[in-house]
Amino acid sequence: MLDGVSLDQLRAFIATVDEGSFSAAARKLRRAQSMVSSLVADLEGQIGVALFDRSRRYPKLTAEGTVLLADARSVVAGINGMKARAKGMSKGLEPELSVVVDVFFPIQAITDVAKAFRERFPEVPLRLYVEALGGAYQPVLDGRASVGVVGSLPSLPSTLASERLTSVAFLMVAAQNHPLAAIHGPIAKEALARYTQLVLTDRSDLSGGLEFGVFSGLTWRLADLFTKHAFLLNDLGWGGMPLHTIRDDINAGRLVGRQIDEVPRGGLSLQMSAVYPMASPPGPAGRWFIERLRACPSQEPVSSVRPIVAGAARQSVRRGHLK
Repeated sequence: MLDGVSLDQLRAFIATVDEGSFSAAARKLRRAQSMVSSLVADLEGQIGVALFDRSRRYPKLTAEGTVLLADARSVVAGINGMKARAKGMSKGLEPELSVVVDVFFPIQAITDVAKAFRERFPEVPLRLYVEALGGAYQPVLDGRASVGVVGSLPSLPSTLASERLTSVAFLMVAAQNHPLAAIHGPIAKEALARYTQLVLTDRSDLSGGLEFGVFSGLTWRLADLFTKHAFLLNDLGWGGMPLHTIRDDINAGRLVGRQIDEVPRGGLSLQMSAVYPMASPPGPAGRWFIERLRACPSQEPVSSVRPIVAGAARQSVRRGHLK
């Protein structure tokens, strides 16, 4: 009967394949050879399939055994993972780490930390959400995520704790053929108001009625940063973008950085923080994840943005885009 299949039988089967013989499998499992042979034979009897051809000196997998070997490995790996996860949970390790990340945060930094996380906590699954503005807080507030990597809201929800992580450079840009690209020096807000501004929308209600960096009464509101990037490149408006997402476009002259009146020269520096519920602070895996993100360097301090913007402008002048 299949219900009677045991882990000992599956482990004996896998060890015999890996070691090449019943005797070698017995040494690996620290069992008597007769016991290993009996376990495999009982398994064959229960499933009604011959796993090995025993007509030669060493057992050889049958065609059926080759197919079922993958299933046996999957079952044993699943049990081993369950045991490791339970062991971690008994020591306070989270059964899963769920993180929501603001779309402005550099994805390469998240990827690097995720790689290290897999090595450090191989038994802890990682669930990742990507949201914008207040949408990056919402999964933490409703319990879908245990940690949020977020930008700043005017006021932090009272149930959340916050820890500073790093900063991200944010720059106002327009396509090389946009009228704003031809204006020298700081651009007055009155001039900005004449052109369509591309604005990222908040899919939550946390910033309802509030505007962040909106200078024009003519706005197109977009649901994700990738669409906004594509619209900027296609001269459908002007707007702000994290510098790390548009560096290549600026260096190639496809986008031009613009200085806005009352905005620091070289762009803004957006503070990024880790948030989590005060009532349930992160466990060992979540704490490790936060500390690794904190170690990430700030993404281009404002002072280092200026040469890139100036360089892009010079390229545009040479190509005849600035008058």
